Amino acid sequence: MFGKILIANRGEIACRIIRTARRIGIATVAVYSDADVRAPHVALADEAVRIGPAAASESYLDADRILAAARATGATAIHPGYGFLSERASFATACADAGITFIGPPPQAIAAMGDKIASKELARAARVNVVPGHPAAIESVAEAAAVAAGIGYPIMMKASAGGGGKGMRLAHDEAELRAGFDATRREALASFGDDRVLIERFIEHPRHIEIQLLGDRHGNIVYLGERECSIQRRHQKVVEEAPSPFVTPAMRRAMGEQAVALARAVGYHSAGTVELIVSGADPSGESFYFLEMNTRLQVEHPVTEAVTGLDLVEQMIRIAAGEPLGFSQADVRLNGWAVETRVYAEDPYREFLPSTGRLVRYRPPPAARAAGSAHTDGAAVTRIDGGVAEGGEVSRFYDPMIAKLITWAPTREAAVAAQVDALDAFVIEGPATNIDFLSALMQHPRFRGGDLSTGFIAEEYPRGFSGAPADASLLHGLAGLAALMAVAHERTSAEQDWAVRIGAQDFDVILSGQSVTVNGDTLALSHDYAPGTVACRLRLGDETLVVQVTRTRTGFLLHTRGARHAVRVLPQRIAGYARHLIAPAAADRTRAITAPMPGLLVRLDVAAGDEVIAGQALVVIEAMKMENVLRAETDGKVAAVCVSTGESVTVDQVLIELA
Repeated sequence: MFGKILIANRGEIACRIIRTARRIGIATVAVYSDADVRAPHVALADEAVRIGPAAASESYLDADRILAAARATGATAIHPGYGFLSERASFATACADAGITFIGPPPQAIAAMGDKIASKELARAARVNVVPGHPAAIESVAEAAAVAAGIGYPIMMKASAGGGGKGMRLAHDEAELRAGFDATRREALASFGDDRVLIERFIEHPRHIEIQLLGDRHGNIVYLGERECSIQRRHQKVVEEAPSPFVTPAMRRAMGEQAVALARAVGYHSAGTVELIVSGADPSGESFYFLEMNTRLQVEHPVTEAVTGLDLVEQMIRIAAGEPLGFSQADVRLNGWAVETRVYAEDPYREFLPSTGRLVRYRPPPAARAAGSAHTDGAAVTRIDGGVAEGGEVSRFYDPMIAKLITWAPTREAAVAAQVDALDAFVIEGPATNIDFLSALMQHPRFRGGDLSTGFIAEEYPRGFSGAPADASLLHGLAGLAALMAVAHERTSAEQDWAVRIGAQDFDVILSGQSVTVNGDTLALSHDYAPGTVACRLRLGDETLVVQVTRTRTGFLLHTRGARHAVRVLPQRIAGYARHLIAPAAADRTRAITAPMPGLLVRLDVAAGDEVIAGQALVVIEAMKMENVLRAETDGKVAAVCVSTGESVTVDQVLIELA
């Protein structure tokens, strides 16, 4: 076994690996960039080494600096985590050349599976189902159009060296293909240093299901069941669960056996994942196709750990040290259900624009049990995999994920309900987050019914996200709570009549002793709110929920069950005058194009004096490895261009002024 390992990563996955290494008695070395000097993974490790500036290309992607850090600290093995260098065969080779063990698969397997074109040929040879597509890289838009016409629309354009949803675009016709091909190549080059693009048929009503593999250096390979990863936005996974509500035992066996056959064909060992695209329209389960193999630990590995009781990081370390697997396929049992949601620094109310800044408050819900621990008592369990701390910074240089929230329970229904409760209790102030959106997904009837597809979000939220709907019972409870909180702040008698407005709805609230009446209905309501607290428990009948509270000038902002409710609270004797107040006129922002997020301006499509029409692309900002196109909201003429290509911009900075 290794005495000391270096973790060539940052954030939550670095913390995750360090905790397991510490539990099994291995010393750890963290590496960090200038942006991560005070990051939790640096403090958690036994040693830490600076490897360069904030830009990943000069730090976490610099193999020479990471190998130098390993040699300087005496680390005999390197765990790459996911992302960065984890799927670079050249890095695995460099580790071997330096006499350092790479905790992952062999370089030839990484190379074989890392090329999407070559991997499909290998999959065909191993008798694995493959999606119809073109076997070679596409060199031009014209060639892409010809290939797509032969395959048949819709088609997916994908970076050959890609992964993690980067460098992917769907085209339903030739016009969409021509509009997106060059952008796909640019994203591929920016993310992976390789602009080759392949094209394949897009499976309609698709489900994204993946098989977790584990293989040792002695020829033993097992599959650990599947994960359902169909809830995605812009090809980025948002929710994962294990097992899948769609997969039957027969499907699981067929998928698992094909995945194992592919792993054997490339001499695979360590943890790996075979991703499949599955036709949800075929209830037989026979329409599943190889998508790609991720030759690393997946972000969503905790749900597999929760239902199998295995610690996949520990297994990877033991395999790298030459130990055989301690179990066979017959020993693998799936227990209960696990769901993971990814908490991102992005604003779902503003089309999921990236958000950065200081975590003014970061208080995750109470969690219990570590990776790989068995669940035997039947009670729901919450796990948090995070890599940030209160007062820390969400930087524009890296992935916007703040934490992963994992819940386990004996049934899917209970695991999903536990997610809703935990999301309510997850307090983050500073950058905007997608917590409301995650909660809305967990409550959505279609999600609860297991009717999933990769198009779920686009289909169910075609006009964007405006908060989860609240039923009448919840709104009545919030109205009553708001009046009680107002009394707590005013320190007046509870025997008062209050006028409460939530959004556009008005509620008459009467407080009398311990009685709370809302619009004539007496509620069974209690709470534990005290002035100055940021969250309280609201007991409403048989239900208990957490409500996050922000005091405003005329009331409160109440945050619960996937929505934020602006609440105005006034004594009835004053409320009547409120209608006479004149609302301030909204500023006209249609003539100024401003940056919705901090980032790098990579393209400027207009100059002063140009005529533009509504919907026309004006600039492209790159933030967190994704391109964001800003368009004109109205017709007009460019009066001034205030920035230039290559410039770093800040949120709300004026980029272009229209006359």
